[in-house]
Amino acid sequence: MATVTVSHKSCAVNPLKMSQPIGGALAFLGLAQSMPLLHGSQGCTAFGVVLFQRHFRETIPMQTTAMNEVATVMGGLDNIGSALISIYQRTHPRIVGICSTGVTETKGDDVDGYLKTFLPDHPELGDLAVVYVSTPDFKDAFQDGWGKAVRNIVDTLVEPTSVRLDGAVNFLMGSHLTVADIEELREISESFGLQPTFLPDLSGSLDGHVPEDFSSTTLGGTGLEEIRAMGEAELTIALGEQMRPAAEALMAKTGQPYVLFDRVTGLEASDQLLDCLSQLSGQPVANKYRRQRSQLMDAMLDGHFFFGGKKIAIGAEPDLLWNIGSWLTEMGATVTAAVTSTHSPLLEQMPCEEVLIGDLEDLEARTAGCDLLITHSHGRQAAARLDIAFLRMGLPIFDRLGAAHRLSLGYRGARDLTFEIGNLLMAREEENRPDSWPLPMEDHDAHAPFAFG
Repeated sequence: MATVTVSHKSCAVNPLKMSQPIGGALAFLGLAQSMPLLHGSQGCTAFGVVLFQRHFRETIPMQTTAMNEVATVMGGLDNIGSALISIYQRTHPRIVGICSTGVTETKGDDVDGYLKTFLPDHPELGDLAVVYVSTPDFKDAFQDGWGKAVRNIVDTLVEPTSVRLDGAVNFLMGSHLTVADIEELREISESFGLQPTFLPDLSGSLDGHVPEDFSSTTLGGTGLEEIRAMGEAELTIALGEQMRPAAEALMAKTGQPYVLFDRVTGLEASDQLLDCLSQLSGQPVANKYRRQRSQLMDAMLDGHFFFGGKKIAIGAEPDLLWNIGSWLTEMGATVTAAVTSTHSPLLEQMPCEEVLIGDLEDLEARTAGCDLLITHSHGRQAAARLDIAFLRMGLPIFDRLGAAHRLSLGYRGARDLTFEIGNLLMAREEENRPDSWPLPMEDHDAHAPFAFG
């Protein structure tokens, strides 16, 4: 059991966390024909667009209500209405996801109440679906914004039903999962004959494909009709503790049961996931996944020499911290420094002495003597100063290609991660040369079992 403490510095020196509105906006980017709308100043949206463009290296559709000084003080509800009309006329989205920001939350705009009167008065918006989520950036963090957005998508768009379709399954995807993780999970679930629905589905919108035609909204993702029909699935599988509120909201609305997996990386975690899918479908695990399991076991045997006893420092959102930290502990490493961005029930269960809610300066101060630092790209300077191995995980990763396609889910994901981290640790080992042997060279002949010549 870890002790959870909070850094009480006056300000973040080298920030680890990102704000709630950015997390909520990314969740809306996982919906088809969607347009995230940040209710705040133009700078708030510009920051998010640049952040996502640098990480995904793709075009990011996002809009703003463009709050100025007067609207911020007097109230900016009219800005929302003007933005919705303008966006619908120019881009024709199916879904607009509105995320509040610090300036509008401080003013206290009643966006829910405004939308209840505005939308019925504007039939020209047709069947536009509007989802609002309160995401003040002066509290909580990226993971919280994502989780709240998914929960509100469920509350607003999923239709109550008692119908159940055989083989239909919902996956509520945490913000710590990549495009590659979603694609792997789709392949795994379809191998059991299941029909999966992913919410949100970044693999459709931010997987890096070249579209045939230009779209001013998202290029893919979970469709509006798919979301509305999610209540017809046999089971909802939530991946990450942050998805628990959304899963509970779906169960309350449709009576649908759910299962939550707080981890998706490692041998045991993958076994549990595939066993759940096997029981749901009534089908055995395919031979190729049994083979992948064997490959993972072999990779763990090969890699444990380099993981054993290594000291690891991790800075990440809670679900990613728990997922990777627990797996590293299983590999024989020790998490000696753990810093995160927001509260979570998982923090107290972390396999380390302390988890600090703080920034990258706090992480660097605790990383001295470690063998590996794991965090997003803003930790690269600390790793260079400390002269230790550095693995980029989380968001943003802007100084490496293919961040969205790193796989950590399932047997293949754990195998690839074992090799990637194992190679980093191996590269820091002293090279085994004759002059590095503990036996002095001058005594070598005397201790040799036989002589030559």
